[in-house]
Amino acid sequence: MTFPEWTKPGFYGALGGAIAISILGFSWGGWTTSGTAQEMAQDHASEEVTMAMVPVCLDMSASDPERAEKLASIQDASGFGRRRAMMETGWATLPGTDTPNSDLAAACIEELELNES
Repeated sequence: MTFPEWTKPGFYGALGGAIAISILGFSWGGWTTSGTAQEMAQDHASEEVTMAMVPVCLDMSASDPERAEKLASIQDASGFGRRRAMMETGWATLPGTDTPNSDLAAACIEELELNES
């Protein structure tokens, strides 16, 4: 079966339009692949869990009998050393886990307002 000659430009135009719309949609239109959307959702969920656990970190710090010494060691540290010092206190360990969480340590430092000095 042969197609009329006038269908060739229409086919090329539709193909070019589909390619242009795809490029525009993914670059400026906010389209994402399912893998990217899943990664974004996982990151958002992780951030929300960290923010939800900050009060637990603050409660653990408030009830620690060695609070003053630990806060002084955190205060003396600088940069990433503060996060490491916070993790060593045990306050940034999520309940049910054995290892401290660095994101929770950073958020807890912010809430303790140790960055001000």
